[in-house]
Amino acid sequence: MKWPFRALRLLVRLTLAQQLVLLALLPATVATLGAIAVLTRQHLASVTELMRANAQTVALQVATVAQAQVQRMDRRALQRVAQSGSYQPHVQQVQIWSEDGEILANSETVDRARGEGLQVVAPIVAEDGKHTGKVMVEISLDAVERAKRSVWLNVVLVLGASLVGVGLAGWWAARRISAPIQALGEAVDRLGAGEDAQVEVAGSAEVRRLQHGFNEAARALSESRALLESRIANATAELASKNQQLEVASQAKTRLLAAASHDLRQPLHALTLFSDGLANGETDPVRLQRIGHIRECVESLDRLFSGLLNLSQLDAGVLQPQWTDFALDQLFDEISRNFRPVAEQQNLRLVVRKTELWVRCDYVMLSRILNNLVSNSLRHTAEGGVLIGARRRGRSVRIDVVDTGVGIAEQHQMRVFEEFYQVDPEPRQGRDVRGMGLGLATVQRLAALLNTRVELRSKPQRGTCVRVMVRMADAAPALAAPGAAPAAGPEEEPSLAGVRALVIDDERTILEGLQVVLSNWGAEVMTAQTRAEALAFADTWERPPDVVVSDLLLQGGDNGLDVLGALERHPRGIGAATARLLVTGETKPDRLREVASSGVAVLYKPVSPRLLRQAISAQLAAVASVAREIRNKT
Repeated sequence: MKWPFRALRLLVRLTLAQQLVLLALLPATVATLGAIAVLTRQHLASVTELMRANAQTVALQVATVAQAQVQRMDRRALQRVAQSGSYQPHVQQVQIWSEDGEILANSETVDRARGEGLQVVAPIVAEDGKHTGKVMVEISLDAVERAKRSVWLNVVLVLGASLVGVGLAGWWAARRISAPIQALGEAVDRLGAGEDAQVEVAGSAEVRRLQHGFNEAARALSESRALLESRIANATAELASKNQQLEVASQAKTRLLAAASHDLRQPLHALTLFSDGLANGETDPVRLQRIGHIRECVESLDRLFSGLLNLSQLDAGVLQPQWTDFALDQLFDEISRNFRPVAEQQNLRLVVRKTELWVRCDYVMLSRILNNLVSNSLRHTAEGGVLIGARRRGRSVRIDVVDTGVGIAEQHQMRVFEEFYQVDPEPRQGRDVRGMGLGLATVQRLAALLNTRVELRSKPQRGTCVRVMVRMADAAPALAAPGAAPAAGPEEEPSLAGVRALVIDDERTILEGLQVVLSNWGAEVMTAQTRAEALAFADTWERPPDVVVSDLLLQGGDNGLDVLGALERHPRGIGAATARLLVTGETKPDRLREVASSGVAVLYKPVSPRLLRQAISAQLAAVASVAREIRNKT
């Protein structure tokens, strides 16, 4: 049952010309074979009847001659009669029978091979009309076989000639029909490839009409394509112009933000230092309260600038994950210490669930992510609180930050991860919840660096849940996580008594603030606004300072790193025994990359006095450790 389908598939694969030729050959072949079969049957039947008549004639002749001999029962004479009959053409055997069926004479040919034969019986009739015997004549059918062979040879010749003629005629007709169609197909291919295509109008009326219609359609399509290409070229040029404008605007925005951030960080940094100087030794509660308000304002501005700095660092590519294994509960404890006073001040609950899970991640980056999420939740929650927890999911750990805040409408949930995008905030209970729209953008960028994802689910007036997936790690002996902030109290602050410090900054207010703060810590302070002033100190000091604290950008386009290099090259300048620290408000990506590649420790303005003190002490300790190693080797 499968062969008709196979034949149909084979037929479909043939070209149009081949199908037309096959369509012409099949009827011609069937008709020719039918006609030949009928004629051949008639011819063979005629030959057979002719041989039968010949045998009948021989039998009657033998019966007539043998009539008298049968009556006398002369067997010898009958044998001669039978032999004379067998000598006739095509006769193979002659037998003479008595009336009761006895064979009276039998003669067979011996001079030729016997084959298939046809037997004919004729009666022997006496003069009185009485049957006295029979004559059987067997005649050879070799003539019929020769006629058959001759007919089949003629059939093959005639059939071959007719098929060749029909095939040639069919091929000529097929080519006449298929050639224009094939030319049309090739023209369509060229047209599809974007080339101009026209065909010659020739052939039958129907084909010429089709060719003319194709030429008109191809001409119209070519004109439409040219018009479309012109429009695309214009649109592409316009889009390129707009992209260039957007790029210029984006660069201008980046420069504006960087310049504004740097210029605003300078007085903010000075304000931080002076507020700490005012609080030092102050006992008046009213003044301490006012100083506290100043510090709250400074911290609020610091959070805004930190968001800009985080994005600038990500754009500059200076942040790379430092993969370590650490207990997640250690990070949760740090978050609890940092945000519990904030939550209590807003009459909110901060629940941090204990966990025994360990993760493999960058401690500082994951801390930034969770700090941003918790800070964002507290800022937009009026009642209830914030929950932080972790659950194991296969070989990963899912960290959830859930709040009972105002929530985020569905149309805003994807866009809140964009830079500077904010849902319209509503002040609640006298608190300002406005920000810069950088918290979740920073979270998304940091998560991408950690090869993880952040999921957000929220319902208006029902709260928000943000989930972060991190890789799970095997538990290890408790160690301090890299980047974890120490929980040291005021009594553990390192002392800077006897430390000689050189401070370089082009802002006089910052120099004065740093001088006040460092002097209160017991340090001996030298201040310089330019490279020339710093090198002038190097000309006169008895020994180099223990630490140099320098701004990055100085007057006249000078660079703090270049000033440090000049001090290193000075004959009486700084060496390996002098700690170096950069304090800058710069957020441009190229500047951040320059600072990161220098290897000098850096703090970003505004810097709290406590963080500055810890950083100076850490750099002094690092220099002392290197000096001890050198002494031990020598």
